[in-house]
Amino acid sequence: MSLDITVPVSTAADLDKAVSAARQAFKSWSRTSVEERRKALSAFADAIEANKDSLAKLLTQEQGKPLDQASGEVDNAVIWARAIPKIEVPETVIEENEERKVIQRHIPIGVGGAIVPWNFPIMLAVGKIIPAVYTGNTIIVKPSPFTPYCNLKLGELAARCFPPSVVQVLSGGDDLGPMITEHPGIDKISFTGSSLTGRRVMASCAKTLKRVTLELGGNDPSIICEDVDIDAIIPKRLYVHEKIYDEFRDKLVAFVKNLKLGEGTEPDVFFGPLQNSMQFGKARNLIEHIASEGLNSVLGGSIPDSKGFFVPPTIVDNPPENSRVVQEEPFAPILPILKWSEEADVIARANDTEYGLGASVWTNDFERGQRIARQLEAGNVWVNTHFMVQPNVPFGGHKSSGIGSEWGVTGLTGWCNTQALYFNKKA
Repeated sequence: MSLDITVPVSTAADLDKAVSAARQAFKSWSRTSVEERRKALSAFADAIEANKDSLAKLLTQEQGKPLDQASGEVDNAVIWARAIPKIEVPETVIEENEERKVIQRHIPIGVGGAIVPWNFPIMLAVGKIIPAVYTGNTIIVKPSPFTPYCNLKLGELAARCFPPSVVQVLSGGDDLGPMITEHPGIDKISFTGSSLTGRRVMASCAKTLKRVTLELGGNDPSIICEDVDIDAIIPKRLYVHEKIYDEFRDKLVAFVKNLKLGEGTEPDVFFGPLQNSMQFGKARNLIEHIASEGLNSVLGGSIPDSKGFFVPPTIVDNPPENSRVVQEEPFAPILPILKWSEEADVIARANDTEYGLGASVWTNDFERGQRIARQLEAGNVWVNTHFMVQPNVPFGGHKSSGIGSEWGVTGLTGWCNTQALYFNKKA
């Protein structure tokens, strides 16, 4: 399925105009009350919800994910749009006595730039727009060149809900990102994407000392203990206790084998196509590498010649720890399963990566789950679930998986400058 639509390609002059308009809008928007902002954000949430079906369809058309997953993404965007403005940004009295009062408060930074990836274009755009605008900033959103349409639609809806130029969306090619990160009129960048690109974004932002939040790549380990209910689990990197390894592997293969691969608009599809040829090429190269290394694919292991960027799910049986399939983030349905027996060893193996976005532990022993979870080097660790995120909880990575956090109070204050106020009560 394709979309035959022309997308605007923004130039440096377009960006200059957008930044100028955003800076002008910031003067008044930053002075609005929290209640005024909440009212506008509520209208934006209503607009997204009212357009849920068309947004989900558009998301499936341009991104490829199955329609039910696209609908879920829009639902989550609405939840975030409603929940984040309910969080109070604290103004704290640090000290007060007869002589003086000292207050810490958080004030808006200015103009933000949001660089959004192709994997969750609606959710992650909304997840940047809402905190920025709620805290009194204006924002310019740059969609991925692979998925511009949904973000342009969000910009259209935002224009109905906010004063002019509070939220703007500029589509463009790969040259637009560096223009945004280097622009002296932009005060903060929120970027979600690969660790490699994140390093370039950070270096670019350093030229103008921009604030920066980076949510980067991950290769989340899941540690499966021997006491779990195998039938209740199916989560990039699985470490399964040797006592249940064979049974777990066989049940996982049987489960995944029944998941449908196809166009996102087809009923009951679980795996849609990969979004773009570049990612498809990376997946094909990884699968060919798995075969060339003689690793044992117990499911899949090849990509048939067919129209579209479809990658059948591949499960690799106990590959070496240093193999590419273990160390890389595939962005495709390619999953290694690895054995473990000693707790200290599996924790060390799970942590032996440059990434630190997420990790999970699966066990019926809650104390054991907590003990292992607290030793994992990741920004988000789950016990008996995986990738459960909430708008009131900060989300960010450790190591090469990011700097700073989105969402929660921590994410909101990331869109602010901290100001200390000292009041002497007597002149």
